[in-house]
Amino acid sequence: MSTRQPDPWTYVVTDVELDGPWPGVNSMRSFASVAVSLDGTEHGRFEAVLEPLPGTSPDEKTLAWFQGYPEAWAAATSDPEPVPDVMARYVDWLKALPWPRMFAADPMSLDGPWIDYYLRRFTRYGVRQGHHEDDTLFIGGGLCIKSYAAAVTGLPVGEVQPDTLPSEWFGHVPHTHKAIDDALGFANLLVELSRRVSASVEPLSH
Repeated sequence: MSTRQPDPWTYVVTDVELDGPWPGVNSMRSFASVAVSLDGTEHGRFEAVLEPLPGTSPDEKTLAWFQGYPEAWAAATSDPEPVPDVMARYVDWLKALPWPRMFAADPMSLDGPWIDYYLRRFTRYGVRQGHHEDDTLFIGGGLCIKSYAAAVTGLPVGEVQPDTLPSEWFGHVPHTHKAIDDALGFANLLVELSRRVSASVEPLSH
């Protein structure tokens, strides 16, 4: 089978760590992004620990879950920075990345809305912006790596987890629930999934 043409996109693979399930009621305590092309080229990393949003409080069940991962909680809460400063710096970092750019996460339905909420609250941008806006950070609505993995492997989406896929697909990066570790692992996974598709799928004609 012929291989596909090179993919020109930069994928901003992102992981968030939260103190509860609801943006604005709870807070995103840390996040990290790894920017990659599907040929494996890494364009940069961003990570930050954020101060809790005013008027929010942690969710008790989420805090209880983090008790099983004390190192991850420490990484998500140590030396936090003001949120406006972090988000402004994140926008600057994103704008320096090669274009076209797409947001990516595993799953998109969790990390995407949180980053979108923080971008929209503290900057003029979002993960998914309207067609009328000519100043954007990303194109499209984002890539769900979990859904992509299900399509490539044939597994049900609900069964796609770091412990159900080979560790080498994640670059042997442990899934620690530390934002930078998990973002890097998912970035490696995205590249591996694309490699497998490229090796077996006839390119679309244009």
